[in-house]
Amino acid sequence: MAFNEQLANRIREQIKYFSEEFNEKRMFGGLAFLHQGKMTIGIVKDDLMVRVISDKMEETMQSKYVRPMDFTKRPMKEFVYVSEEGINTEEQLLHFIELGLEHAKSKL
Repeated sequence: MAFNEQLANRIREQIKYFSEEFNEKRMFGGLAFLHQGKMTIGIVKDDLMVRVISDKMEETMQSKYVRPMDFTKRPMKEFVYVSEEGINTEEQLLHFIELGLEHAKSKL
C-alpha cells in the first residue's frame, strides 16, 4: 500500500526542529514516525495517523477533519486519522506532531 510521500517529506522537515529523535518504520501499510520505539504519527495513504493521549481525544475529535482510526474496521483506542484538509499548513501539521510526541512520551 502506498503512502503520500509529499506528506512524509513535510513531516521530515518539521521533526528536524525537535530535540527528540524520531525513527521511521513501515507500519499499517504506510509509514510511521516513532520516538524511542513509540509511535507518534504516521501516514496511511493520504491520511495522517496520530496517537493522542486519552485526555485530549474528545477535544481532538471536534475537528471536522479528524475521525477515529478504524484500520481494523473498529475504532482504535488513542488513534485518529486527519484528512489532508486538516493539515494544509505547517502550523496544523506541527500541532498533530506535538500531539503524537506527547502520547509517545506518556508511554515511556
